[in-house]
Order: sequence, then structure tokens, then C-alpha cells
Amino acid sequence: MIRALYDWMFRLAGSKGATRALAFFSFLESSIFPIPPDVLLIPMVLADRSKWWRHALLCTIASVLGAVVGYLIGVFAFEWIGKPIIEFYNAGARYDTMRQWYDIYGGWGVLFAAVTPFPYKVLTIFSGLVAFNFALFLIVSVIGRSFRFFLVAFLLYKFGEPIQTFIEKRLNLMFTLGVVLLVGGFAAVKLFM
Repeated sequence: MIRALYDWMFRLAGSKGATRALAFFSFLESSIFPIPPDVLLIPMVLADRSKWWRHALLCTIASVLGAVVGYLIGVFAFEWIGKPIIEFYNAGARYDTMRQWYDIYGGWGVLFAAVTPFPYKVLTIFSGLVAFNFALFLIVSVIGRSFRFFLVAFLLYKFGEPIQTFIEKRLNLMFTLGVVLLVGGFAAVKLFM
């Protein structure tokens, strides 16, 4: 099953609609969707390493635009859209803690979430909810998302063949590691929020 999923992702990565799909998933991940765009970014870069910077740039732009939507959800649609998403990550009961956390860490927290597997959408929505400085939010989002996606894409460009061989030989391990990182992001919400 994992091999079939891997092969499907590579077929998608080489298709005409791949760039639109990457932009779409990058956009959604920053505001409502739980799966990170790396799931598509990685096979796209491995499929054509010469386009690594374009894929990273597309991922960054779409993700930051999605983060703005997440921020706006926090400002205008928290009860209707934002609250169910926050509750999905079990962070809703910690509103006061998160508010204090923003007062102490502010942009550093947003930067942390933008770079790591931490569910970024939680902080994009909360940033809007607590009226975090929008200009600072935007600057930190651009820096964090650029760092994350350009680093991943560059490493794949530079060491693509050995990485691809390593992944293909250890698909089950890589799948397990991906799930652990995803679950770790959920756990981080509980720990830090």
C-alpha cells in the first residue's frame, strides 16, 4: 500500500496539474488542512530537481497567502471556522495560556510554527483571534515558510539521488517517520499550548 501511495505521488508530481496541486495544498495547509505540502513538494523536486527553487517559491507564496486566510479566519470567522479547527488540535481550552504565550513570545512562536512540523494553521488562526500585529505576522510568516520550503527543496536538489534511493529502499520507515512527525506536531500543540 505504501509503495502504491509513493508511486501515485510521483505520478502526480510529474503531471501537468502538479504545480496547481502544490499551490492548493500549500495554501490550505496554512489555514485549515492538516497535511503538510512537503508530501507533494518532495516528489516534485525529486522528479525534476532543476525546478527546486520554483517549487519552493510556489510553496512559500501559497503558504503565506493561506496564512493570511488563517489570520482572517481568526479575526472574522473564529466561531464558525476557526474554533472547530483549533478544537481539532485540542488547543481551544488553552486560550488564556495561548494569549499569555503570544504576549511573551509573539513573533518567535509564529516563526517556530512556520519552520517546524507544528500545525501552522493553529497559530495563523490564533494570531488573528488575538489581533497579533499583522505586519509582524506577515514578515515572520514569509521568513519562516521561505526557510522551511527552500531548505527542503535545496537539500533535495543537492542530494536528490542518494535521498531518493534511501527513501525508496526504506519506504515503510519513511512513512512511519512522516506519521511520527505529523503526530509530533499535534503533540506539540498540547505541550506548548
